[in-house]
Amino acid sequence: MKRTRLLLMTSILAIAPAALAHDAPKPKTVHKPVATTPLRIGAFLLALRSDTQTLARLSPAAEPGFDFVPGQREAERQGDGYNHIGDIDIRLRTPGGGAWRDFASAHVRRPIVVLPATGKTRAAADITASMGAGFPLRVERRWIDAGGTPLLRFTLVNTSTQPVEIGALGMPMVFDNIIDDRTLEQAHAQASFTDPYIGRDAGYLQVTRLSGKGPALLVVPDAHTPLEAYVPLPDQRAAPGAVLSERSQRSQTSEGFYTWTVASKGYVDKEWANAGEQWNVPTSITLAPGERRSIGLRFVEAPQIRAIENTLAAHHRPVAVGIPGYVVPTDMQASLFLKYGSKVATITSYPAGALVATPAASAKGWARYDVRATGWGPARLTITYADGTVQTVSYDITKPLDQVMADIGRFTTTKQWYDDKSDPFRRSPAILSYDKQAGKILTQEPRVWISGMSDEGGAGSWVAAMMKQLDSPDPAEVAKLETLVDKTVLGTLQVASGEHAGAVKKSIFYYAPKEHPDYYDPAIDWRSWTSWSHKDADDLGRAYNYPHVAVGHWVLYRLARNHPGLVTMHDWRWYLDHAYTTVTAMMRDAPFYTQFGLMEGDVFVDILKDLKREGMSPEATNMEALMKRRADHWKTLQYPFGSEMAWDSTGQPEVYAWMRYFGYQPQADTTREAILGYDPAIPSWGYNGNARRYWDFLYGGKYPRIERQIHHYGSALNAVPLFDAYRADPADTHLLRVAYGGMMGGITNIDRDGFGSAAFHSWPDRMEWDPYSGDYGMGFFGHAYSAATYVVNDATFGWVSYGGNLTQDHGTVTVVPKDGARTRLFVAPAGAWITLAAGKIASASYAPGSGAITLTLDRATPTSPAARLFVEATTGGRVYTTASGTPERGGRTIALGTTPTQVTLTQR
Repeated sequence: MKRTRLLLMTSILAIAPAALAHDAPKPKTVHKPVATTPLRIGAFLLALRSDTQTLARLSPAAEPGFDFVPGQREAERQGDGYNHIGDIDIRLRTPGGGAWRDFASAHVRRPIVVLPATGKTRAAADITASMGAGFPLRVERRWIDAGGTPLLRFTLVNTSTQPVEIGALGMPMVFDNIIDDRTLEQAHAQASFTDPYIGRDAGYLQVTRLSGKGPALLVVPDAHTPLEAYVPLPDQRAAPGAVLSERSQRSQTSEGFYTWTVASKGYVDKEWANAGEQWNVPTSITLAPGERRSIGLRFVEAPQIRAIENTLAAHHRPVAVGIPGYVVPTDMQASLFLKYGSKVATITSYPAGALVATPAASAKGWARYDVRATGWGPARLTITYADGTVQTVSYDITKPLDQVMADIGRFTTTKQWYDDKSDPFRRSPAILSYDKQAGKILTQEPRVWISGMSDEGGAGSWVAAMMKQLDSPDPAEVAKLETLVDKTVLGTLQVASGEHAGAVKKSIFYYAPKEHPDYYDPAIDWRSWTSWSHKDADDLGRAYNYPHVAVGHWVLYRLARNHPGLVTMHDWRWYLDHAYTTVTAMMRDAPFYTQFGLMEGDVFVDILKDLKREGMSPEATNMEALMKRRADHWKTLQYPFGSEMAWDSTGQPEVYAWMRYFGYQPQADTTREAILGYDPAIPSWGYNGNARRYWDFLYGGKYPRIERQIHHYGSALNAVPLFDAYRADPADTHLLRVAYGGMMGGITNIDRDGFGSAAFHSWPDRMEWDPYSGDYGMGFFGHAYSAATYVVNDATFGWVSYGGNLTQDHGTVTVVPKDGARTRLFVAPAGAWITLAAGKIASASYAPGSGAITLTLDRATPTSPAARLFVEATTGGRVYTTASGTPERGGRTIALGTTPTQVTLTQR
């Protein structure tokens, strides 16, 4: 009953429409079919509506049953206010300060004037009448066969006697991201997600189906049609009566639609007046009387996701590849590779001097630039080519990652440290959620979990504080976290004993005015379903909360086991046993949600491996059997990525981990490809590795709305399986690039003070980090869990490193790790995965001729007198051994000294 209530309540925010199955079925409206005209252009089958000539179908000719646009919903979306590809939005004024006026062909449709279709033009129309009264331009639209590529072209002509300034010029890009009324299998087979590269003339959209399979669609500029901004069409609930809007409603099952925006300056005066820095400088277009301007977009097929960049190059588009990505700590070397038919004329930085791009030796047709960063925060390189094409690449500059680790550890354990012994909810001591804008801890919030240390929006901060200690422990911070676990996690959040021992509550803050009549702020609205009662907050049935607690116990186990004297309250066995008990309690008290992959569920695999390593055989046998039941269920599913949501991007990492553990490789492969379907490689710090998420501001943000989130926790979590997949197949560097983008994307959330934001608001009316800490800690888990340095001999770009600074000398490759952990290293040509449970890697050298790997380890510290070294051979990799140290629990314990220690690994 509680479970049904939860799902029904969440449906109020359009989050779980599947739950509405409990309601009486609603009669379906019967819509009149729409007449269309079929076309074949190159590799695509198109259909244009006969009345509007907007796009009603766009299918690969080789797969006519699949449609990139919502053609199956054409009948229900035929009325005024529904946008289609082929519509246009314009905001304009008379230069000199006149008021902006909005016009849109989808707002109120009027009959088009069909124009002759000659030569390569397949359909043409004058659509001016639909733009509305007082519109001073003529708009002609043509569908053209451009050498076997569909081309949508608009021609704007100023028919007035005065100049006209166009401050917003957008073409709605309506692709089928609608999951309404579809099963998970249908959604993966039929729906698509769109990701933008907002890179001006080099900009493009990539449209990939949820399964990650089959050809991808690319939308690229024709002539000078820059992707200056990617603007959401507000649904009419949020903007009643707005001309530039979309009639269909946003929800968890429908992200909504966006416009390819060529000019955006007109938005700065209104919707964007208080926004942060845009991806590009907003511009406008002025047309003199009688002047005309054409813009257009081509629709191109890439045979698969991994072929997107090659397809762009084949269609003469500028291509950029950043290694290791577009998040650059100030102590890390980076490279930018550019490929285009015209030479680079200039590269400039904004802010000036923030990025310095220095030409280096080219690589197989790619111009290479070494990139160094100074300062902090977003920055941009603008590349101008000799033919006048302008490309922008968006970067984010961070502090050196060891400083970032120190910052978040300090902030969470000081600014977010709550120690009020009179707290009526027994939250003291705690690390509670934080409002950076207000500069205060959130001791009460109507979404009670945010102030209650559980669910993702409330557990995020203390999970982040805990994960920071995994590879960068600070004794004072660890001492606080031990106390937190002893007194609050085990004292309040987790059931300590009895038949429900180990179970985890949904929240330890709740709304009960009869129990605490003087506590709650009367200015807050407590009437929503989110203000759980005491009984609801005590519910044990939400499995998503259990990994958070398991992470806390597991990290303290690792610290106690590998860092003598660091953990003092309990021994290592006590913490590992509590991690194990948390897992078994989940399976006992929260079985429903265990059918889904869980955020941070990767930690369960490590807990099981540690139980085996420590010889705790009965516990390991029981846990493995419990987890295998879940994995065996997932093995039977075509797409084992179910969730309490209709679609989600956060269960895949744990599903992948167990599929790999139990040897179910086909299901692991399916999971990997689905991740690539919503997790792109794009030349922008914001979108590179940014796993799709667009509803969690409702649950963990200060500004709740359905909005594409940048580097919500899914980015770093989804990096974990992609890194593993890359280590299993080092030739597939696409996996590494996306993984590294997501892992480093999870660092951009941390500001200069060490505060970690839930996510970045990508809509251009805000363009800033949310002030709430929210569920950021889940993303930091992914970063800390997967932080590593990778040494790669790339088939195109040569010797490169992801996470470290690489040099070559007389046939030896040396890397100095600069990742936030310095405890994990993958030497790709050798297939060697090197990890340290204690100790730090100062540098590593690899001799390709002999295969020898030499590690230089940091000197000893009081809590790390010895290194704990493990070397694993990945698929097809070489087996390495060392004479250093002594064997222990599957690894080697190597005494450290007062000077750096060298360890040589040789092939067995």
